[in-house]
Amino acid sequence: MSTLMTDPTAGDAAPAHTLAPPPPGGRLSTLYWGTRDTWTVTKRNLRHYVRQPRLLVFSTIQPVMFVVLFSFVFGGIAGDALPEGMTYIAFLLPGLFIHSAAFRSVQTAVGLAEDLERGVVDRFRSLPMSRSAVLAGRTLADLVRSLSVLLLMIVVGYAIGFRFTEGLLSALGAVAIVGLFGYLMSWLFTYLALLVPGAEAAQTAGFVLIFPLVFASSVFVPPETMPAWMAAFASASPLTHAADAARALSIGGEVAGPVLRTLAWSTGLLAVVIPLSVRRYRRIT
Repeated sequence: MSTLMTDPTAGDAAPAHTLAPPPPGGRLSTLYWGTRDTWTVTKRNLRHYVRQPRLLVFSTIQPVMFVVLFSFVFGGIAGDALPEGMTYIAFLLPGLFIHSAAFRSVQTAVGLAEDLERGVVDRFRSLPMSRSAVLAGRTLADLVRSLSVLLLMIVVGYAIGFRFTEGLLSALGAVAIVGLFGYLMSWLFTYLALLVPGAEAAQTAGFVLIFPLVFASSVFVPPETMPAWMAAFASASPLTHAADAARALSIGGEVAGPVLRTLAWSTGLLAVVIPLSVRRYRRIT
């Protein structure tokens, strides 16, 4: 049977099995233990997050500040570029969902890089557990955190005038699209953390990459308001497709094109970056 053992040097419950080999079962047994290992690492990362009150507070305050400040500071100017009858908060909030998911993925890279620096990953490696569970558990925990922040942003958005206008199923579809895109970004930055040594370097590289992608997209303003060369870049950006998909599902508009493009980008890149990340992780550990 699989049990949890506490590593006294890790500070958190670390995943491990007893030394007895798992029962025979071929691929099914491997999948079972791999799933249990992933869930154990996910819980470890969530506990680690909850036990840091300052991180918990600041990581939730920042998205709320973005919702309020961008809405009231840029609403007057940016609102002039929107279709008649559309408020800026209605346009902005679905884009901020993608903005938040993208920037939170940098924390995936930082958290993994810190675990590598402190030797936590080495302690995981010494245990009889699935290698890929360390990465999968990290990205799943960050997905849970991202969705919890997304719900908080929706509450704040409703307080200042945002409304889902396309019904409950469409609203849930918007949340699902944001969750999928955020999960993709977490895996991309997981790979970055495995390529760039050190938490500080991973954070710097992450922000350098994500800033131009977020701001040169339809997150804050329609691409039509940008210079032609930037509008062309923004229109082709996966972040624009994701923001447009979340926006259409939230407040109406063309749904099929943006949703299909977001699904294609997300599933296609996940199919590439997950094996690359697992392979890189096994090589460096």
